[in-house]
This record gives sequence, C-alpha cells and structure tokens, in this order.
Amino acid sequence: MTIHSGSCLCGIIKFEIEGDFEQFFLCHCAHCRKDTGSAHAANLFSVSANLQWISGQDKVTFFNLPSTRHSRNFCSACGSALPCEQGNLLVVPAGSLDTDLSIKPNAHIFVSSRAVWDHALETAPVFEKFPS
Repeated sequence: MTIHSGSCLCGIIKFEIEGDFEQFFLCHCAHCRKDTGSAHAANLFSVSANLQWISGQDKVTFFNLPSTRHSRNFCSACGSALPCEQGNLLVVPAGSLDTDLSIKPNAHIFVSSRAVWDHALETAPVFEKFPS
C-alpha cells in the first residue's frame, strides 16, 4: 500500500494519504483558477485512499462555493490548499504532497474555461531560479 505525506506551506498542518490515486487532472475551470491563482489546479482523485491528519487538523478550514459542487480545504494560517473529502471521493492538491508521485496527469479538463494567457507556455524562457 502506498503512503504519501503532505503538509501546508507553514508546516502547521501535516497529513498522510494511504492508498493509490485513480485519476490526476489539471483543471482549468474558473473555480480552480481562482482557488490556485494560477492557470489550473493539479488535483489527484481517489475513491479508495484514506486521509489521516497528523497535526494541525484544527487549522483546516472548509469552503464550499454555494450552489456548486466546488469545495476545498485550506490552512487557516497560510492559505495552502489541502486534501478534501467530498462524499466518498478524496481530492488531493498534488502540490500539497511532500512525497514524489509515480503518476502523471491523465488529462487537462475544462479547457473551454482556460485563461487566455494559458497557451504555448512551453515557449516562455526558462530560468533555474528567479531571474536577475
């Protein structure tokens, strides 16, 4: 059984995921772009994995966007995205994991909502660190 560890940016919240992820999607919907402040969310999905909060569970804040199925957990101290259980579905922001993943994204989804600047990004210059 695979065990993944994760945490928030400030380190107050730590968690473990026991089990495997069935799907890995890069979601370009407007809700996910707002959640991340980026071009897309990178979320792992599982109906069989188990989430265990190791520390800081009292700092986990839940938000559900009214009249939608869109919900998320985040750290109330630093704002980092955290795993969220939605019924029998576990949604884990890939960037919240501290362990490496062996799977790659299955697909880009909701590309009809893609940001107008999110095209041909592989052609942008690449720097090893912040450019001087």
